[in-house]
Amino acid sequence: MPQYWLFKTEPDTYSIDDLKSEGRCGWEGIRNYQARNRLRDEVRAGDQVLIYHSSCAVPAVAGLAKVVGEAKADPSQFDPQSPYFDPKSSADNPRWVLVDIVWQESFTRTLPLKRIKEDPDYSHMELVNRSRLSIQHVPQDCFHRIVKACR
Repeated sequence: MPQYWLFKTEPDTYSIDDLKSEGRCGWEGIRNYQARNRLRDEVRAGDQVLIYHSSCAVPAVAGLAKVVGEAKADPSQFDPQSPYFDPKSSADNPRWVLVDIVWQESFTRTLPLKRIKEDPDYSHMELVNRSRLSIQHVPQDCFHRIVKACR
């Protein structure tokens, strides 16, 4: 049974439009241990992902993606030219992982964080209670309500 997630991204760095253009990407650059553990231990192929634009004028859910691979070593951790380089990581003992996702939909209407926070039906979401984590679990009922509100 698929799980539901919200992946945060800064749209000036990588947006839902970038994912649509590429079609598929490795969700790289996660450098928080709790988020990494979720990618490694909980996120699975077939899971659904809400793409959330953060650190922008209007933070909002912007689109939909699907996980198409299990967690694997994030190659950016080994690249000294990458902003995600980690000198403490090695090929024998990688510290960071990514999952591959594919674009499914760019929503015609985004759902702003302000509206999510105002709706008591979303009050149990991590986005409302722990908004800084970049990989967040989304309850199934909230996921379906968000998708419906954005279409």
